Amino acid sequence: MAETVLEARGITAGYVPDLPILRSVSLKVAAGQVTLIVGPNGAGKSTLIKAIAGLLPVSEGRITLDSREITGIRPDQLTARGIAYVPQTDNIFRGLTIRQNLDLALRGAGAEGTSRLEALLAQFPALAEKQRDRAGTLSGGQRQFLAVAMALATAPRLIMMDEPSAGLSPKAAEEVLIHARGLADEGRAVLLVEQNVKQALRLADHCYVLAEGRNQLDAPARDLLGDTVLGEIYLGKRRLAPESGAA
Repeated sequence: MAETVLEARGITAGYVPDLPILRSVSLKVAAGQVTLIVGPNGAGKSTLIKAIAGLLPVSEGRITLDSREITGIRPDQLTARGIAYVPQTDNIFRGLTIRQNLDLALRGAGAEGTSRLEALLAQFPALAEKQRDRAGTLSGGQRQFLAVAMALATAPRLIMMDEPSAGLSPKAAEEVLIHARGLADEGRAVLLVEQNVKQALRLADHCYVLAEGRNQLDAPARDLLGDTVLGEIYLGKRRLAPESGAA
């Protein structure tokens, strides 16, 4: 059985006090696996990942990393504990060069900085070729790879990605999602929020379906590929009891 890296249990959170978007949401993320979060617009997917990342206050519930409490810890402290977060937008510094972006991400690496930079440039050859170019000149897919490279600069145990394929061409979207699969195959835990549902289900290990801020389904990803209930949830025709999706 895969080792649980992150667990969120009974999370209630939102942007405004006393107006929660998430209501008692739970999930687990295992090492070496892609854990997928999907659901219709407004389901609370991005809210959940931001709450885990320490960007939104959690009013109820508990989040643990390797069984240690991290609820409410600042984002910079989470980075030091091995969590990296790739937001959907504003995830690179467009006015800086690729190399400058990577150097910023590596500023806390100390003596390991040089070796980590070499490893990142080897892992992303397209970025290596353009490292003196401004990041804003990159294609959409290349910008996402730069954002992922910056996240990997901290040598995370868990990487969280919020809709990394949004706005990309079909080919670039496929490349980004395949890379997410590769990160898990290297042993990392990957938590992925994604609207490209079918493609994401094919590469993920486990999937949580949210709707209206609550757990709806919790199952191996491939089991949901042909599940009619998933389609009904997206169309708003069906809602399951809140307890049915709890981890």
